This record gives sequence, C-alpha cells and structure tokens, in this order.
Amino acid sequence: MRLLRQPPPDEKRTPAQLREHYEVERELAARLRRTSADERVGLYSVLYDELYRRVPFHPRNTRKTDPLLAKGHLDEAMALLGHFLKPDSVYLEIGPGDCGLTLHVSSQVKQAYAVDVSKEASKHIQLPSNMKLVISDGKSIDVPPNTITVAYSTQLMEHIHPDDALEHLRNIVRSLASGGVYICTTPNRLTGPHDISVYFDEVATGMHMREYTASELVALFRGVGFSGVRTYIGIKGKYFRFPLGVIVGAEKCVSVLPHLIRAHVVTLPVIRRLLCVSVVGIK
Repeated sequence: MRLLRQPPPDEKRTPAQLREHYEVERELAARLRRTSADERVGLYSVLYDELYRRVPFHPRNTRKTDPLLAKGHLDEAMALLGHFLKPDSVYLEIGPGDCGLTLHVSSQVKQAYAVDVSKEASKHIQLPSNMKLVISDGKSIDVPPNTITVAYSTQLMEHIHPDDALEHLRNIVRSLASGGVYICTTPNRLTGPHDISVYFDEVATGMHMREYTASELVALFRGVGFSGVRTYIGIKGKYFRFPLGVIVGAEKCVSVLPHLIRAHVVTLPVIRRLLCVSVVGIK
C-alpha cells in the first residue's frame, strides 16, 4: 500500500513501520467502533494497552525518549495552561500519556490528578505525594466531584467513541468546582485526518473515533452545561483568547470547499491558525 501523503521531515518511522502501525490501529479501531456501550466499558484500556505493545515505535512510546520533542510539547501546553493555573489549583489531566506534563504541573499546584485508560506509557514513573494516577474505563472520571479548578486534555476527544462523548464531558463537568475550567485541545476535522490514517485515507479510520471542528465542540460543551465557552489560538509559542465568531466563520468557508482544494487551503498559516484552536469550557 502506497502512502497517500509524504511524512514530515521529523518522522522517524519507515514507510513499512507506518503501514504496520496503520494496520494494527485500524483493526483495533474497528473492534471499538462496532461495540455496544456496555461492551465498551473497560475496552478502551484493553485496546490501547494492546496498541502500545504491538506497535513499540508508536509516538507515545518513543516521545519520552526524545528530550527535545518532549520539551516542545511541554512548553506548548504550559503556554496555554499558564492562563489558568495558580498555586492553589487542583489540576486534572485526562489522557496524560507518560504523565510528563502532569508531573511538571504538580510542582506548581496544590493537587494533581492524571486520568488515563492505559497503564503502559506511565507504568515506570514515580509519583509525587500530591499527584494521583487514576485508570479509567474510558468514560468515568474517578476524582472527587466539584473539586477540580483546572482540567486539561490534548489529543483526547477524538479518541472517544462518539456515543460516549456526552457522558465523558458530563463527567468532567461533575468533577469541576464552580468556576472551574476545562481546556480541550483536539485536532480540527477540517485539517485532518490526524491519526495514522493520514498517510492512507482521506478521513480518520484509526483510533480517532471522530474528529471535531471547533463549532461542533462548542455545541457539545454548551449541551452538557458549561455556563461559558471561550476559544484560544496559539501564535509563536503564546496563546490568546480569540473571538469564536471568526473561527466559526472560517470553518464554514473551508468546509464547503472540495476536498482537494480544502487540503491545500488548510496548509496556509493564517487558515491553519484559525482552525487549530483550544476550546475552554467554564462551569
């Protein structure tokens, strides 16, 4: 199978490894997509543990061995989180990966929680006294309710089965204290796909169950009871609050374009910046 798109210069996997990753992920994703709600309880953990074992060169397994890459991800996340974190914050990260970010944040806040479906990427870390790792069934957020002041996820919402998305968000709202915020960064569907299928398909067919536009995500946030929703964009390592209406307008314009034209337009820096936003819900 030939690659539909060429890998970026910093991609270290060979074409054969990309194909192997793709085949494994499509297989596991198909299993998840066809399950019932009851069958999905606990299945997220099983499938992601299997993915990381069967694909040792998966970026989540290798990222922690690349200090420069890890630092880049950390700096980018902290540029956004810096708008919200305080010394008395109770922080929650959903989908923390190797927990590098949560460990970093834990030194700056009162309490930190990391909630994940898999133990594989974080099984060797040493937790500080004010940090707790919680293994989830993929929907539950097993932290004390009404206590979290800052919740954060990146590259998470797209991994959740669409039928579980509302319950997942309601559980986050339940965990938040009054006035608490949930900061959600997820790849925009209009610039995708963003999982391993980017090299082989025109829509996400791997473990990205559904990729969202910012407009779709804002509608979900409002539907589960967030009292306010804001959007932020990143420019040169800094994040700024940006009018939602402008982002919605940009998405409407891009969405009506034919696929081949859209694929080119979304590579333009100004368009990509408008589409790659973080959505912040306020309880």
